[in-house]
Amino acid sequence: MLRILVLLFCFYVLMPPSFAQGEIPNDSRLRAVADRKVVRIAYRRDATPFSFVRDTERGTPVGYTIDLCRLVVDGIGRQLGQTLKIEWVSVTVNTRFSAIMDDQADMECGSSTVTLRRFEEVDFSSFVFVESTAILVRRQSDIRSLSDMNGKRIAVIAGTSNERAVADRIRHLKLNAATLVAVQSRAEGIAAVESGAADGYASDRLLLVGAAKQRPAELALLPDELSVEPYAIALPRGDWAFRLAVNRALAHIYGSGAQYDVFVRWFEQIGLHPSDALSMAWTLGILAD
Repeated sequence: MLRILVLLFCFYVLMPPSFAQGEIPNDSRLRAVADRKVVRIAYRRDATPFSFVRDTERGTPVGYTIDLCRLVVDGIGRQLGQTLKIEWVSVTVNTRFSAIMDDQADMECGSSTVTLRRFEEVDFSSFVFVESTAILVRRQSDIRSLSDMNGKRIAVIAGTSNERAVADRIRHLKLNAATLVAVQSRAEGIAAVESGAADGYASDRLLLVGAAKQRPAELALLPDELSVEPYAIALPRGDWAFRLAVNRALAHIYGSGAQYDVFVRWFEQIGLHPSDALSMAWTLGILAD
């Protein structure tokens, strides 16, 4: 088994360039990347620990997805036989996809869930993470599960997959008196819980873990998992050449095991290990050429 793994690693590391310049469609972002030798990456400033900015980093984004995308850029460079640079493009939860659609960025690296509705606007890479929707509440409240939210107010960012997941579970549990309160950001949602403006805040579980661990006496996560949220890199819709280059790079990363180092860097400190769903997503991402 070890010998097979070593051979797979060598295959991916020594992988020759995959694209000849003449094979790249002129209207592909990959053509633009090859010409300017720059990949424009859209990033979130507040999607900890996937994509965020520390004061000590002078505005340079960091995080799990950011580190994966740096490796992806290296992989695309190997396919093109070039050294590529990164241009960072700051986006919000509301502008992350329009930045790709309007050609302001080539890929979005944050905590974006793949949904069929979003495929109407952008394409996605192979999965890079598997998350779930959870709810943050005040620890001193009488709320212990979603079924206790009848008559309560649940803050959620409007237009997200979390909003749809919560609305679906409310209907399923027939919590007719529960009210969804629209907020603009994670910080606003957590502040609403802390101030009492909302009884809970629904978002991706790992985006809430930090807040709960920072203030364990005040905040707690409910045990309910309201949905499965597969994350991926958002890409230009219909651009097969660029999507192929990104997925080839991810196959290389997953085949070499480099994603485990990235995971440990960001999640071991909070005691997390790759879930079975995430490990399966990585395995399925090792696509044969």
